Amino acid sequence: MADIICIIGNKGGTGKTTLSHMLCQGMGLLGQRSVCVLTDTYREPLSPEGRRYLVADARTRDALCKVTEKIRSLDAWMGVIDGGGNRTEMDRKLYGLADLVLLPFRDSHEDIRTLIRDLELFPRAYAIPTQWPVIPWQRDAADRSMEELLAPYSDRILMPVNAFNATKILLKRDIGNDIPPQLAEACSNVARQVLDLLQIPVQVAEQMPRVARPVGPANASQAQQVRPLQAAMA
Repeated sequence: MADIICIIGNKGGTGKTTLSHMLCQGMGLLGQRSVCVLTDTYREPLSPEGRRYLVADARTRDALCKVTEKIRSLDAWMGVIDGGGNRTEMDRKLYGLADLVLLPFRDSHEDIRTLIRDLELFPRAYAIPTQWPVIPWQRDAADRSMEELLAPYSDRILMPVNAFNATKILLKRDIGNDIPPQLAEACSNVARQVLDLLQIPVQVAEQMPRVARPVGPANASQAQQVRPLQAAMA
């Protein structure tokens, strides 16, 4: 049975969508099959071409139920659900069905105040700093704020995802085949943290065929699982 990860949080603009795609891309690089599930009605579905994962449109209640049921039925898959922002009731629903919940937040006191509320509301959730500063003095200030304000939750905070422009590539409708090495490494690092939390062994699979286009006898089992999932998302 598949695991489902939900990326939620009441604050908008924290990078939930970017993190969802980074996580799925990283899983593909590490040999884990996954699907990135869109629930935000203000966004449009992206093409799976060039990605190491599938994408699913679940912007209605019925579509979300259909997609999550199909993901659950598959063996050794991962569903990553992008919850969108400012939707507390949706967050509650996704929290109830998730095996792992992530709460991204950025370097601002407003983000941290909202994060504290969400950490209290969702006691099984983990926080993950996103778009984290890389300039040394800015990074030091951000780290200090996090340590001071989030000290009671230090055991529930993952390693930061650094800020860099290449992450925007994953939000293009069609990303093509050229993923910069820096982006691939960042995606893999995020995925390692999550797979470790789920106690799923990590395997390096840089030459693994992309999940969106499984072909050939070596991928026969994978193809058998992809086809019904693609049908469920149609």
